[in-house]
Amino acid sequence: MTYANAMSGAPLRPRLLPMFRLQWETEQDAYVLLYPEGMVKLNPSAGQILVRCDGTRELDEIISELEELFNAQDLAADVYRFLDHARQRGWVA
Repeated sequence: MTYANAMSGAPLRPRLLPMFRLQWETEQDAYVLLYPEGMVKLNPSAGQILVRCDGTRELDEIISELEELFNAQDLAADVYRFLDHARQRGWVA
């Protein structure tokens, strides 16, 4: 568990940074992350995480929604890991 401040007790509401746009691409059959220099095709779980990173949902809420969507438990570590990756790439705050 390493997502920035995840253990601080303060509710986190991850959001995409303004230079990125997330959209569904029918031709790609996937969510893509668009930015001025290009595009990143996301796998299904990454797309579902980023769809929820709208700045209104708390991190715990996102994890609960994903566990329900994927009928899974204990996804927190995977979500933290992905969000760390996305933050390092400058996609989310």
